[in-house]
Amino acid sequence: MQDITRRAFVKSSAALAAAYAAEGSAQQSRILNGKRLAYVGTYTGEAENRGNGEGIYLVEMDAQTGRLSQPRLVAQTPSPSWLDFDPRRGHLYALNEISDYQGRNGSLSAFAIDAGSGMLHAINTVSSASAQPAYLSLDATRDFVFVANYGGGGIAVLPVQGDGSLGRAIDVHQDSDSVGAQHATSAPRGSFAISGHDKPHAHMIAADPHNRFVLATDLGQDRIYVYRFDAARGKLRPSAGTPHVALPSGDGPRHFVFHPNGRWLYSLQEEASSIAFFHYDGERGALAHIETISSLPAGFAGSNFASEIAVSKDGRFLYAANRLHDTITVCAISPDGRIRYAGEASTMGDYPRSFRMDPSGRFLYVCNQKSDCLTSFRVNRETGLLTFTGEYTPVGSPACMLFFS
Repeated sequence: MQDITRRAFVKSSAALAAAYAAEGSAQQSRILNGKRLAYVGTYTGEAENRGNGEGIYLVEMDAQTGRLSQPRLVAQTPSPSWLDFDPRRGHLYALNEISDYQGRNGSLSAFAIDAGSGMLHAINTVSSASAQPAYLSLDATRDFVFVANYGGGGIAVLPVQGDGSLGRAIDVHQDSDSVGAQHATSAPRGSFAISGHDKPHAHMIAADPHNRFVLATDLGQDRIYVYRFDAARGKLRPSAGTPHVALPSGDGPRHFVFHPNGRWLYSLQEEASSIAFFHYDGERGALAHIETISSLPAGFAGSNFASEIAVSKDGRFLYAANRLHDTITVCAISPDGRIRYAGEASTMGDYPRSFRMDPSGRFLYVCNQKSDCLTSFRVNRETGLLTFTGEYTPVGSPACMLFFS
């Protein structure tokens, strides 16, 4: 009963406002010494991943120059390929992209962050409720963790306990029904970007800006699912507005991002190398498709796997990563939300698994998985274009980066 009362209180608008204010204070205090802390998740040596990393690394970023310190290993854990955190309580959560935890499951690990050193101290590890998790995120109250299990083709909700530990999954949804074509409908000419359409493959899951609905992509089914979220109980039920929207067969929706206005959503399709723009109705949880453009330059032919997408804090620019083409595409966002190709930058590395902008929006960092390095870029705030700083930071098989600021 006490746990329900606490969650009801945290859910209130006053509590959320206080939480965000505290988060803002933490950001300011961490900038005073001229450094920002960032964590880098890597692929380690499991058979299905064959990575060169050893777990989670810590780097310090110079807030003025953007230069990163030599990485320090702060937690040894198998293939922590995606990270999220609770900045108020000082806890970090990592998925372990494996399939042999307690049988045929993946796992999620909780860590306490040492405020002085940034070191991570293990709290606990639990099953992700299916195989090979690919994405995790926390809801706005930070009381629940969502996980998308790529290998198992489903999603789950896990509760966060008072000490930061994770409880067992309290809600699990298995994707079912038909899958898309092996060849993407919207792929570039001559593409052999074929993967993930043998069965359902959940790839991303995250709450909407109001914490009312939860959206999840299934790459194998070419769908974006929408669930109404009960933030008091941690339960999901299919949205009456749009239980799911379908992308073209074989295109493979991977990651999505909301615009800062909360009314526009952009979805990145892995096999098609495309960016789809939707209007989002936050009252009904409904998506309406407006347009789709390529994440690649005009005339491109051949194979590419799109991987990551982000929107600048000011909402003027969209960024998308391309693997094999090894670029970050820059798109300008029009006042009506439509996007147009504005340019690109080589990642100066191989196979950009993901990228992250620093909290100031002045720098962008790319996780080049196959060339074992992070590369850094200065962001032109007027044009959105990227300029390589000349800085390489060695990290074995980097998969994701998360700023703790």
